[in-house]
Amino acid sequence: MKLFFKNQNKPERIARFIIALFLIPAPLVYGLDAFSISQVILGGILIFNAFSGMCIIYRFFGANTCDI
Repeated sequence: MKLFFKNQNKPERIARFIIALFLIPAPLVYGLDAFSISQVILGGILIFNAFSGMCIIYRFFGANTCDI
C-alpha cells in the first residue's frame, strides 16, 4: 500500500496554489491576530496539497480527482 499517492488533478492543484498565495501574507496585511494566523495555517495546508498532489481529506473519504 502506498502511503502517499496523488489524488488531485492539475487544475485543482493550481487553484489551491493561487488561493494559498492570497492567504499566506495575511499577517502582513491584517497584523498578528488569531484570524490571520489561521489564514496562514490554511494557506500552508493548501501549499502542501498543491505541491504534493495529495489531499488527506480526499483520502479519508476515498475521493480521487486524478485523470484515469
